[in-house]
Amino acid sequence: MQLKNQVEWALHCAAVLAGLPEGRYVSTKALAEFHGVPKEYLSKALQGLSSAGLVVSTLGPSGGYRLARAPGDISFLDIVEAIEGPGRTFVCTEIRRNNPCRPAGMCDDRPCGVARVMWAADEAWRASLRQVSLAELGEGIAEDVPADLLAAGRDWLLNSR
Repeated sequence: MQLKNQVEWALHCAAVLAGLPEGRYVSTKALAEFHGVPKEYLSKALQGLSSAGLVVSTLGPSGGYRLARAPGDISFLDIVEAIEGPGRTFVCTEIRRNNPCRPAGMCDDRPCGVARVMWAADEAWRASLRQVSLAELGEGIAEDVPADLLAAGRDWLLNSR
């Protein structure tokens, strides 16, 4: 499985937005420059977050994006599903029915073993992502990145237009 680049971008942007002062917004342009990604594609990711109710936006010279909810109320899964959609990562097309030796209707009353394993793995992956919030990510970042560097990044974002 390979997720869209926009998932990584959305996660990083959400992490940045989680550290904003109350009432402040960051523009798409500033977020794109800060992360070194194309503004047009990042804009699509941010629109996905907005459609999912994870961020809010405002227009104008001090406009941009900010989180719509507290960082502790937004999970990694929320962000992944805002970009990729909530559907399963594995789609069973029932190729077992193509087996020329299989009697008609055999095992049609339940999913095949492959699908059951893949769906269980998908749910485990989703459960893991559901357990990590942006607040927890922020705590880890604060341990890994010096406070002055975090402040410099926040200031750069808030003063870029």
